[in-house]
Amino acid sequence: MNLRSRGKAEARFAAYVEGLSSVLGHADRIGPLRDYCTGLILPGERKSVEPMAAKTAPARTAAQHQSLLHFVGVASWSDERVLAKVREMVLPAMTRQEPIEAWIIDDTAFPKQGTHSVGVQHQYCGQLGKEANCQVAVSLSIANHCASLPVAYRLYLPKDWVEDGPRRDKAGVPSGISFKTKPEIALEQVRGACEAGLPRGVVLMDAAYGTDSRLRTGMTALGVTYVVGIQPKILLWPSSTGPKRKGKPLNNTGRRDEPDLISAKQLARSLPKRAWRTIRWREGSADWLSSRFARVRVRVGHSQLIPELLSTEWLLIEWPEGEAAPTKYWLSTLPANISFRQLVDFAKLRWRIERDYQELKQEVGLGHYEGRGWRGFHHHATMCIAAYGFLISERETIPPSRPRSTTIFPTSVLPEGYRPRGSSLAA
Repeated sequence: MNLRSRGKAEARFAAYVEGLSSVLGHADRIGPLRDYCTGLILPGERKSVEPMAAKTAPARTAAQHQSLLHFVGVASWSDERVLAKVREMVLPAMTRQEPIEAWIIDDTAFPKQGTHSVGVQHQYCGQLGKEANCQVAVSLSIANHCASLPVAYRLYLPKDWVEDGPRRDKAGVPSGISFKTKPEIALEQVRGACEAGLPRGVVLMDAAYGTDSRLRTGMTALGVTYVVGIQPKILLWPSSTGPKRKGKPLNNTGRRDEPDLISAKQLARSLPKRAWRTIRWREGSADWLSSRFARVRVRVGHSQLIPELLSTEWLLIEWPEGEAAPTKYWLSTLPANISFRQLVDFAKLRWRIERDYQELKQEVGLGHYEGRGWRGFHHHATMCIAAYGFLISERETIPPSRPRSTTIFPTSVLPEGYRPRGSSLAA
């Protein structure tokens, strides 16, 4: 990056920070906001407070350390207002090539060694692929094929934490925070997005969320369509308007106590060969990605709904060539006339959040916060999302021939012998 283009990037960053500062509440927070975001964008292995202080103010690292600590861990600015401002400023760049197409529900985990960081519990950790001591945050992101941006982000607080008053107080958990399951947090975030008037998208979720019938029913009540992963054991029956199972349509009420309900896996195996099609959905690094799919109109067995309230939706099944059994299943309330390829495209668009969460963690240090409190955990995540939002906007200014990793700011020279403390697994 030459000096002229760097100067333009710095001017855009200054304007971006000025926009964010308008919702912070106090003028003395503008400097720490600018420095915190700068520290997150600068290259470096650690994006915790101490190394960011050394990079943004090498001549007065101790004072800068205290300033950034106070800003992220103590200052009472609103995460919701900052995230709304980020969304407002980033959306025009994000939708320059295509509109928002999806709302993606996901969660992300942060391994921890100790037991004092807010929300830490032995639970499933996606980063490690097993149960471990970690924190888990649930998020809602708006997305298209070009990018995704988190618009809601909240730590999952296990029931043991909710019921432990002294531990809550020590971690600064607000008194109004009660126990909510991850699907309940997700539905709350979707409801908030609807109330905020965000550009509508199809809600995408993996099977950890999609299998929850109350979450699916709640989204339908909000008028939101979805494509959600499910487990193969979910019970359903094919609609008489869709493909027939072994040539025989089932005329059933759809209740779980009906004898003719079958699992999604059973239905997939019973489909005739002509039901399966090879469909490609996007271009990969080497070639187009493709697989073999079938789709069926179904009703899902539900013990808490009367038959008249059960609606027909799509069951999408993926069974790659060479596999012994189907590998993935989705339910979708997208219209009956949607094309097969569009349905597959929506189901596969969830890859966007996996890639962008990887960048949030690796590029802007989402998992590097070393404090233990509720406020600091969420403030750090909000600043990471703000920094990431600026990078999304900047991608629109980089010509295709230029590397995406172009450094926006010059890196300050660190004091000789400087070694930051901290670990990604710090409690």
